[in-house]
Amino acid sequence: MSVGEALAQAIEKKDRRALAQAITLVESAQPAHRADADALMAHLKSPPETAFRIGITGPPGAGKSTLIEAMGQRLIGEGHRLAVLTIDPSSRISGGSILGDKTRMPTLSADPKAFVRPSPSSGIEGGVSRHTQEAILLCEACGFDRVLVETVGVGQSELRVAQMTDVFVLLLAPSAGDELQGIKRGVMELADVILINKSDGDLRAAAQRAAAECLASTGLMKTQTPDWTVPVLNISALEGDGIAQALSELERFHQHLKDRGLIDLRRRHQASEALTTSIQEALYDAATGDPNLNRELDQVRKLVLSGNLTPRLAAARFVDQFTARMGKSNDRTT
Repeated sequence: MSVGEALAQAIEKKDRRALAQAITLVESAQPAHRADADALMAHLKSPPETAFRIGITGPPGAGKSTLIEAMGQRLIGEGHRLAVLTIDPSSRISGGSILGDKTRMPTLSADPKAFVRPSPSSGIEGGVSRHTQEAILLCEACGFDRVLVETVGVGQSELRVAQMTDVFVLLLAPSAGDELQGIKRGVMELADVILINKSDGDLRAAAQRAAAECLASTGLMKTQTPDWTVPVLNISALEGDGIAQALSELERFHQHLKDRGLIDLRRRHQASEALTTSIQEALYDAATGDPNLNRELDQVRKLVLSGNLTPRLAAARFVDQFTARMGKSNDRTT
């Protein structure tokens, strides 16, 4: 029995240690681990019902980890099994996570009904890890019925998490008036629920103004979900105020999708996007894994940096070299 098959069987028995090992395996960049990772995913059995996938994004300092800690405790209290996948910026030196969300979620990290896994973004755009989609599937197979995905932050490329989850939550702080100017319009348009955190103490009035500004902004945008008005709620993750209502809105949105048959539609779209992304990544790995093509990549990069070639033409030249080399490889195997 392969390592991957053994891990798949252990995960079906809700073995949390095996789940951690499995995510480490699929995240590994070592070529020697690829076969075991592929065997793991091939032998993984889908659960009878998939988890409710919740994506949470927001600018640094908005309180995403505090919110997840508060939400997570309430979800566990309601009988749910919760997996939290947090995506941290990667260290340029070690390649590992910098922030270490387990230290920022001490209660959830110690709870046997919760699984908190920080993963490095490894430079992947969209605020997610390259293997977040696989990690979600592994958590579902391990019996977690609620999966929270926290992203690095919010920005131009922060839309990828919406392609992996059922509900997309945008978390803002009371200074939302200034933050809205720097947030990509597409992120606002993709938000299914907007939460204004830190709505307590001296910031309460500012939080209410921020909520009004968000309502005004979303009122001018077309929602991505038919017959759904994006709610904007004031909460205090630190004090626990509004957390129950926020979770209620998430569950209401989940039911809204089910009632209109949109869950399956979203999942099919997510699977299609995941396939496209995986093909792009596989092609990039194949191209950069060839020493000769790596040299060609270095050459076209120098031409771009010197201004002698535009990026588009450089990319076309590199692709031509790649396809020509793949054609020669096929000729040798036939």
